Amino acid sequence: MAKGSRHGRALPPSPPPHTVATSPHRRRSRALHLPSPPGCYVPLIRLRPTPAPITPLSPTMGTHTQGKPARKANRKPRNPRARKPLRRRRLIDYPRHGRRGLRRWLPSWRQGLGSLTLVLTALTCLFALVYASVDIPDENAAAQREANVYYWADGTQMVSTGEVNRQNVRLSEIPDAVENAVIAAENDTFYSDSGVSPKGLARAAVNMVRGQETQGGSTITQQYVKNTYLSQDQTVTRKVKEFVIALKVDRKKSKREILQGYLNTSWFGRGAYGIEAAAHAYYGIPARQLNPSQGAALAALLKGAEQYDPSVSRANHRRAEARWEWILDRQVKSGLMKADVRAEFTTFPEPHKESRTTSLGGQTGYLVDVANKYVKQHTGLTDKDLARGGYKIHTTFEKDKVRRLKGAVERAIDSGIDPKKRAADKGVQVGAASVRPADGAIVALYGGADATKHFTNNADTSGVPVGSAFKPFVLASALEHGIRTSAGRGTRWQPASAGSFYDDGGLLRESAAPSVGSGSGSDSGTDGPDSTHPTLRQALSKGGNATYVRLGKDIGLERVRRTAIASGLLEGSMARLEETFPVGTSTPSAIRMAGAYGTFVNRGLRHDPYSVTKVVKDDVTVGGLARPGARRALDPDVADEVADAMRGVGASSVDRPVVAGRTGDQDRLRSAWFTATTEELSTAVTMFRTSPDEPQLLPMSGVGGASSRHGNVFPVRIWRDYVKGDPQSDGSR
Repeated sequence: MAKGSRHGRALPPSPPPHTVATSPHRRRSRALHLPSPPGCYVPLIRLRPTPAPITPLSPTMGTHTQGKPARKANRKPRNPRARKPLRRRRLIDYPRHGRRGLRRWLPSWRQGLGSLTLVLTALTCLFALVYASVDIPDENAAAQREANVYYWADGTQMVSTGEVNRQNVRLSEIPDAVENAVIAAENDTFYSDSGVSPKGLARAAVNMVRGQETQGGSTITQQYVKNTYLSQDQTVTRKVKEFVIALKVDRKKSKREILQGYLNTSWFGRGAYGIEAAAHAYYGIPARQLNPSQGAALAALLKGAEQYDPSVSRANHRRAEARWEWILDRQVKSGLMKADVRAEFTTFPEPHKESRTTSLGGQTGYLVDVANKYVKQHTGLTDKDLARGGYKIHTTFEKDKVRRLKGAVERAIDSGIDPKKRAADKGVQVGAASVRPADGAIVALYGGADATKHFTNNADTSGVPVGSAFKPFVLASALEHGIRTSAGRGTRWQPASAGSFYDDGGLLRESAAPSVGSGSGSDSGTDGPDSTHPTLRQALSKGGNATYVRLGKDIGLERVRRTAIASGLLEGSMARLEETFPVGTSTPSAIRMAGAYGTFVNRGLRHDPYSVTKVVKDDVTVGGLARPGARRALDPDVADEVADAMRGVGASSVDRPVVAGRTGDQDRLRSAWFTATTEELSTAVTMFRTSPDEPQLLPMSGVGGASSRHGNVFPVRIWRDYVKGDPQSDGSR
C-alpha cells in the first residue's frame, strides 16, 4: 500500500506546515495545522476566510524567496511613451546643457546680450560713482612755480633762474601759427572734442595688462590736466583721474584757457617748461617772434624731447626733421595752414646749440646778484618772495660791454699773472665796473672768474682799500670849502686851487706858473714851482701822499668825508678819520667808485648807480623802481676843476680822449686801482690778493714781476683794453 494512503487509496498531499499566503487586498493570514497521528486524516481548520489564491513561485527564484510576497510581479508594465520627470533648471545655463563640444561653451545670444547689458550697467554705475567722487584738485606747486627771468638792457633774455625754468605768457602773445602747429601735432580735434579720448584710456588699460607704459593717445586737455593737477606717474588710477578731471575741466574752462595752460606747462627739453622758455632755449628769442617753421619744430618736441632734440644726435635730427615736415603737412590737411604758405618752408630750422640760459656761471651770477640786491633795496621784496619765482627783471647791463670787460680782464691775467711761476701771483683777484655818468646805469661789471666757484662779487665788495684813487675827493673838498690857516677864534679859511702847493713853511700858496687846462696834466714844464713842492694837481699822480695828508688835515677830515659821501660813496665804506684817511684807507666798491667819479664829469650832479629798470609779475609792474634823480653834490666849477686836474692821467696809453683818471700809489701795497671816466662811461678797476686761510688782504709786492710796480700796471691795462671797444675782443672762449 502506498505510503500515506488509506484503504489503499492515495491521500491528497498536505500543504507544507507554516505556509503563509498573502493577498494584496487583505491582511496576512496564517493556517493552523494540528498534528495528526500517522495514517489519520485530520481536516484543516481555517480560522479566517480563505485568502486569494497564492501566486505560484517562479521556478527560477532561489529558495530564499519562497514564502515572500512577489511585489514586482504585481507591478504594471511601464509605458515607454510616458514623459520623463521634469529636470530642475539652473539659474545660468552655462556651460549649456544638452550641448556638446564647442557649442557647449558658446553662450546663446540671450546670454551675450544679457552679459553685455550687465557690464555696461556696472560700468555706468562705476563711472557715475567715480565722476561724483573726483573733484578738480588744486594746481600742483610745480605747475604754479615759475622762474625769475633777467633781461639785458636791449630786452633779450640774459638768464632764467629757479627750480623750474618756466615763464608763463598769455595766449595772445603766442603766434597763431605756433598754436596751430601744436594742435595739428597733438590733437587736431581739440576745438570740437569733449576733452577726453576713450581710445586713449582703453589703450592705457591694455598696455597695463601687457606690462607696458600706459601713456599715449591723450588729448591736449588731458595732457594739461596731467601737467597741472596730477603727477606724472603712468598708472591706470592716475589715467582714470585724468579722464574724469579732463571732462570737468573742459566744461569749466574755455578751450583758449586750456590751450594757454598747456603751452605754459609742457616739457620741451633743455630744461625748458613752456613755450616761452623753449623759444629762448632753442632759438634765443621770445615766443612772440617764432615763425611757423620754428613753431612746428618746437611742436615736434612734445612727442619726446629726448628723442626729438636735433642737437643730441644724428638719429634725433632725422626724427625731428621728419616730424617737422609731417606737422607742416598735417596743418595743410587740417585746414590750419594754406598750401602756398607751407611751400615757403623747405629747410629745417636748425636750433642754436644748447645755451646756458639757466646757468649762473661766469659773470651771470654776479650780474644777478647785483640786480637782486637793488630790487630788494628799492621794492621791499625779500629773498623768499624772489624764491617763489615769476618775476621778470629788466636790467641795465649791456651784453657787449660785459663781454668786452670780461675779455680785457682775462687777457691781462693770462699775459701777466702766473701762479705756477711766482708765489706772489697766487690768489690774485680782479673786480671792475662801468657806470654811465649821464644817469648812473651800471652797464658792465666783472665780479670774478666764475660766480659758481668764486662766490664773492669783487665788483660790489667792500674791504679793498682804494688808495690814492681817493685823492680827487680830497681835492674837491679843498676847492669847495678851502683850508684853515689858523685855529681858535682867529680861524681863517683860505681858498685853494688845483695849482696850489705847500711851501717850506707849510703854507698853501698859489703857483706862479699858469694853470693849463684842457688836459695838460701839469702846471709848468717842470714838476711844479720846484721838484720838492708839487702842486695839488701833480700830487694826484706823482706820489704826493704827504701833500694830501697835510691837505686833509687843513680841510678837516669830517669835511672830506662828507664830500666823498655827497659824491656817491657809501657811508658804510668810509674808514676811521685818522691821519691817513685822505690817502685812501676807505674801502668803497668798484661800482661806487665808478659812479662817484662820474659826478666830476657830470658837473657836480650825482646819479646813484642803478641796475634794474623794471620788475613785472603777473603783468603787473612792481613799484619803487623809478629812475633815481640827480642831486647836486659839488659846485659845477669845483667839479670841472677836479676833472681838469685829473685830465690826461693815463692818456698816453689810450687812443681815446680821457677826461679823468687815477692810479693807486706804489706804496699802497694791499691793492691796485685805476678809475677813469669819460662823458660816456666811468670805469673802476681794482686788483688785490686773498687767501682762504688769511682774513686780511695779502701784499701786492711782487705781483706780476718787478716791472708791474706791485700790480699797478694791470688795472690800467685792463681799462685801456676795455675802452678801446674792439667788438671782436669780447672774451668769449
